[in-house]
Amino acid sequence: MKALFAEFLGTFWLVLGGCGAAVLAAAFPGVGIGLLGVSFAFGLTVLTMAYAIGHISGCHLNPAVSIGLWAGGRFSANKLLPYIIAQVLGAITAGAILYIIASGKAGFNIGGFASNGYGDHSPGQYSLLAAFVTEVVMTGMFLVVILGATDERAPKGFAPMAIGLTLTLIHLISIPVTNTSVNPARSTGVALFACGLAIKQLWLFWVAPIIGAVIGAFAYKAVGGNGK
Repeated sequence: MKALFAEFLGTFWLVLGGCGAAVLAAAFPGVGIGLLGVSFAFGLTVLTMAYAIGHISGCHLNPAVSIGLWAGGRFSANKLLPYIIAQVLGAITAGAILYIIASGKAGFNIGGFASNGYGDHSPGQYSLLAAFVTEVVMTGMFLVVILGATDERAPKGFAPMAIGLTLTLIHLISIPVTNTSVNPARSTGVALFACGLAIKQLWLFWVAPIIGAVIGAFAYKAVGGNGK
């Protein structure tokens, strides 16, 4: 139960910190942090939580990561569903709190609410195929870094920095394409409060990251062997 609450809390922080930066700060007049700021916000949430709860739950914060770690032989199958439920509930709770905060501003318009999308719902109007490929490849590389940085043969104590900076880089690359998911829980947590198109397109941000995570796990096995 401690591990599940840690996953709930960690995913809550990821969505509140990352999506909160996008919704509340990215376009604030005179202080707007833009794409760079939002990218670092997501990376910092993972970095800080990895140090805070990594020793309790492993700090997955992401159903695709949990599935990828299972595919890579690092996580037990019987823990998958409880972890995923905790992660999704944490993300939805953060989405609800962010909605309460954001809607307190005069003239509030829900809009995309930091949700993910393709076509008309893509920040750069990228196609479904482009979005699918982006999410698969980015999540795959994310898993390669996670598995490599947490391998017992890797330098100790640096995994949170490597993983957090990788998520920052992923956002710098893919925000224009999909607004960056690589995390089904993160996508679900805000899509429930966003415009209707976000819910209609949510399937992609479950399917593509999970496929990418499994590919990344096997890719690391091919490179890193049986490291634990």
